[in-house]
Amino acid sequence: MTFLSTTVSAVLAQSVPDALAAADPAMTGARSDTPWVILSTAPDLPQPPDDLEQARAIWREANQRVAEFPRGHIDLLRWESRRAGAEKTTPDSADASNMPVMDWSTALRQSLRQRPDLFVHAGMNESERNAVQREYAEHVRSLRRAWYEAVGANQSLRLREAAWQASATGLELGQRMVRAGNWSLARLLDEQLIENRHRQVLAQSALTRQSSLERLARWMGIWKSEAVADLGRRLPHELPAPPEQLTTGNDGNEGPESAALRSLPALNLQRLRTERLLATVRADRMAAWERAVDVALQDQATGPTAIAAAPQISDRSLLNDESLEAAVEAQAGLLRAASERRSQAREAWAQLQARHAAARHQQDVVAHLQTVRQQETVLRYNGMLQSSWELLAAARERLNALDEAVQARRDHWLAQADWDALLAGAGYDSVANNPAPEMRSDNNMKAGGH
Repeated sequence: MTFLSTTVSAVLAQSVPDALAAADPAMTGARSDTPWVILSTAPDLPQPPDDLEQARAIWREANQRVAEFPRGHIDLLRWESRRAGAEKTTPDSADASNMPVMDWSTALRQSLRQRPDLFVHAGMNESERNAVQREYAEHVRSLRRAWYEAVGANQSLRLREAAWQASATGLELGQRMVRAGNWSLARLLDEQLIENRHRQVLAQSALTRQSSLERLARWMGIWKSEAVADLGRRLPHELPAPPEQLTTGNDGNEGPESAALRSLPALNLQRLRTERLLATVRADRMAAWERAVDVALQDQATGPTAIAAAPQISDRSLLNDESLEAAVEAQAGLLRAASERRSQAREAWAQLQARHAAARHQQDVVAHLQTVRQQETVLRYNGMLQSSWELLAAARERLNALDEAVQARRDHWLAQADWDALLAGAGYDSVANNPAPEMRSDNNMKAGGH
């Protein structure tokens, strides 16, 4: 693109409505960040020294350098990394502390600018307002889910990057051991496989992060690529911790089914209408209808061919009774709606309870145990009782546990978004949000030496 066309595009972007600019193919944004990808390179397989004197010289030099640092190999590699400068490995890994953090309410307000159909206005009747409320609740739920997934993916990517860096440190140490003649190539290949598995996991995490950001951007109406990149930098640093206790709604003593029924005004209107229609039908006429239904069901064929013919009612006096027909239809419709609502409430509440318990357990028990385990490994490492590779393996295990805690926390907030939407009048998707297990790379290689 020439300088003139770029200038024209910039001027047009300021003078035309945002929607027209977004739909104009001539409007090109800045180049967006590319997810971290795996580059195909030949593995670095250093050769051991050719003779004994060369091996001794390399060994003495390595020992002299390691002796300058309190914790040996680990501190040496950290010092070299600082001297070389930290390499940017993933999108937005640079410091973004200068950018203001976007809160959830800001994201919601921006998304509602793209949805004028979600505003109620004067002149709407109660049914129309209830319909808008349901659509609004579903919109908020979808936006909240996209928000939590994006924040969680950001947090998970940082942990995956740290785990990969730990595996890369182990690989670098292994390469130095081979050059000094202390390791075989077979031993080094184990470290290379560990590093490559973590590299693959990191690449997948970067792609997951990019996809989650794009989903959130779509819900917020963000169309500029540079704005999407800024969105990733402005998200909160981590997901909030789950609460200690769950409540069903405003009244903590109300059961989930009652809360869900009370939150659906349309169901209450349907109930009042059904009561009025049932009041117009005599009890003996309703009893006659029930008997006719029982006879029709008893006469219906059973077995594999039962689906071929619907049950039949032959009493025309019942079929010609319009009041009876309206009452029966209203009663059946109300029962279906109430049963579905109660079932949705039970399922959504069970999901929320399970996700909350899992998040608390992962945070308070598993992640804590992994942290204590790593601290114990550090003490044993400092006492020359465990190797550098065991220390790095413990660090990777702790990072994996923290990442699992992030996933569990994300799943809790997704379930919370579903439950809150149900209480606001939305429905509930019976397909539970069960993400597939992510790639893991916990191969703890035990190695001797410090």
